[in-house]
Amino acid sequence: MQTCFHCNEPVLTGREFTTVIDNQEQLMCCPGCQAVSQAIIDSGLSSYYQFRSEPGSKQTALVPSELAQYSAYDLPEIQQDLVYSKDDEKTLSVSIEGITCAACAWLIEHKLKQLPGIVKISVNSTTQRALVTWNDSTIKLSEILSAISRIGYQAAPYQVDEQEKLSKQESRKFLLRLGLAGFATMQVMMFALALYSDYFVLQDTEMRDYFRWVSMTLAAPVVFYSAQPFYFSAVRSLLGGKVNMDLSVSLAIAGAYIASCIATINGAGEVYFESVTMFTFFLLLGRFFEQKAKQTASVSSSNLHKLVPLTANLKTIEAHSEINSISESVEVITEIPAKRLIIGDIILIKPGEVVAADGIILQGKSGLNESMLTGEQMPLIKSEQDMVYAGTINVDQPLTVEVTALGQDQLVAEIIRLQEVASNTKPKIALMVDKSASYFSTAIILIAALTYVAWQFISPDDAFWVMLSVLVATCPCALALATPTAITCSTAIFTKLGIIVQKAGVFEKLPLLQHIVFDKTGTLTCGTVSIQKTILTDENISENTQLNNNQNQNSQYDEQTVLNYAAALELGSLHPIAQAFSTFNSKYVVATDITHHVGLGISGKINNKEIKIGNAQFNGLDASHCHGQLLWLSIDDIVTACFVLQDSIRVDSQQAVSDLQQSGLQVSIASGDCAKHVNEIAKQLNIKHAYSGLSPADKLELINKLQTKHHVAMFGDGINDAPVLAGANLSVAMGSGSAIAKNSADLILLGDHLSKFNQAIKLAKLTNRIIKQNLIWAFAYNIIILPLAVTGHVVPYIAAIGMSISSIIVVSNSLRLLRVKI
Repeated sequence: MQTCFHCNEPVLTGREFTTVIDNQEQLMCCPGCQAVSQAIIDSGLSSYYQFRSEPGSKQTALVPSELAQYSAYDLPEIQQDLVYSKDDEKTLSVSIEGITCAACAWLIEHKLKQLPGIVKISVNSTTQRALVTWNDSTIKLSEILSAISRIGYQAAPYQVDEQEKLSKQESRKFLLRLGLAGFATMQVMMFALALYSDYFVLQDTEMRDYFRWVSMTLAAPVVFYSAQPFYFSAVRSLLGGKVNMDLSVSLAIAGAYIASCIATINGAGEVYFESVTMFTFFLLLGRFFEQKAKQTASVSSSNLHKLVPLTANLKTIEAHSEINSISESVEVITEIPAKRLIIGDIILIKPGEVVAADGIILQGKSGLNESMLTGEQMPLIKSEQDMVYAGTINVDQPLTVEVTALGQDQLVAEIIRLQEVASNTKPKIALMVDKSASYFSTAIILIAALTYVAWQFISPDDAFWVMLSVLVATCPCALALATPTAITCSTAIFTKLGIIVQKAGVFEKLPLLQHIVFDKTGTLTCGTVSIQKTILTDENISENTQLNNNQNQNSQYDEQTVLNYAAALELGSLHPIAQAFSTFNSKYVVATDITHHVGLGISGKINNKEIKIGNAQFNGLDASHCHGQLLWLSIDDIVTACFVLQDSIRVDSQQAVSDLQQSGLQVSIASGDCAKHVNEIAKQLNIKHAYSGLSPADKLELINKLQTKHHVAMFGDGINDAPVLAGANLSVAMGSGSAIAKNSADLILLGDHLSKFNQAIKLAKLTNRIIKQNLIWAFAYNIIILPLAVTGHVVPYIAAIGMSISSIIVVSNSLRLLRVKI
């Protein structure tokens, strides 16, 4: 199968869409990719296709340029919080979705540079942001954003929230400490070179002492300001009754400085001010790289928040007086800042616009691109009563939406919070390393003390400095960084995949999995159950006679009545089957005393009659009535109707199951449905083990049995599978929306694409491999450097460099995860 020249996706449309690139006709998979590639060629930027290292993002959701309206960003009240103005020039940071490599940044820069009025443009492919300066009298912001959109990238002004402001303030303070330490190190090293040459010992002792005093003065800000974080951390740890790595660092810095000060004041002995400043500088440099790694890994969630639009089209009803004095109500659409919206407001989402707030569709039907949440470019068709989420894009038709959530209550905010929790959650190996680091730090301090005592007998003049080298060289910084940096990076990739980690231990559990058990409805199938046929019958449940279509004529209830009864009982249920009856709700048919019988069905009273809807067992029928996917309804213990249901298999279920099996995992189905229907699904998906007719308790028993031999993951829809999800080694829930806040699963697949689970397993295995590499390196370095430091073969400043390089290697190794192809 041929692939799209722009995005590398399979071409299923033959030669319908093509673009001539470098005098050759290239195939495109859709009109979106064709339009984008043509725009690139028309701009004279065909070099993009020569230099790119990654395919472009699929442009299925691209809408015509005339629909992509950015005029709201030209409003002064919107720009006042975003744009920096100086004279007639304006500067703005723009968040850009779809950048895959450096060639994308090159393309955007060269495209915008061609526009009149652009003063300067700089694109950062790592943070997926651009800094744009333009002349407002020549070009408008809306025109700049539209130009970026025409070449296939979604652009919006980058907004800095309060947490980011605080983070940036901390970063500036940290850079000040680092810069001061670096400056002092360079100055002190110049004096140290003269002192080490022994020139002043022979010629001028006063000049030597003068250099020492100057060095002491220059080192003071480093010791008392730059190194403050280490002191505070060490004191907090001691107050908590623990020993951490910063204690040995603090002892080394303070001890070396105090000893050098005493030697300077007395005019005798060696001074190591350059070692103090250099050690502090390299240690801060290591911490700086750690901080940058975490910021880089969290860029995706930060940009996710920025894609929520700043404006909304508020729909209001106003009285309009005609000339003949007849008053009429008129709908008025007003463009307002999105932050002014309140719960209950009615907003209009035009085609091509981004949804401004979470809400429920009151009117309209359209496709929505939810790739910013799920990573899936194909639009989802949504109609009345369906939920839409802030930051998603309306593709086809206008929608009228009632706002149901704002700010931190929106789904995008919930995802960001869950990612933050996952990033800060430590797996068992990290907890073990933290505990080991505490013991290791204590051991290093004891070894350093014993080293000092031993060198008092060997060479008293060198005892202190050998002890200092031991403290510096063996600082377990790399050991402490080995796990957190890798977990932070992996969590960022999981978010790009549309997978949210909710609980600790996921990265440990995924590589151990041997058996995957799927629920059927809403997991392997789409969960959008529909009623294929309604069959009426009047059979007493005690007779257990076979069902046949000829019994329709004997029923005293018509089809509409039984459907109304079923809808009344199912009203309020969140099960996918209940949604199939939602269109048959009638305000004249109301059920009371509704009781949910888990795994069986629902019972209640309508017009003083006992109504039941559920499986054959629940209605007293034997197994012979269980063929296909059937739901039975009985009235006063007489089976009155049978509903034949149908549910289509997910598009990627077969591929997902095949990938898991090729990875050496066993796959099974555990369903509450009848055996015939479950076996049909299993046969289509090539799944050998299928368990049918199971209640939640039966499923839990099955999982417990399988866990005696294997590590088991359970997939469920998160609605009626709570017990079995809680019992599995690893639980995965499907779906997005309000369930995300209350689901107790370990993982949530936002996009409902099962194939991403196999990618998650591969990523978890890679994460564990990188963590092990980091730990091996950290331990090996300390094991090698310790005897060298104890025997006096490592001077303090070399120890500082070695320790810092060790930390940088660990951080850099973890950052490789951000380059994983997904």
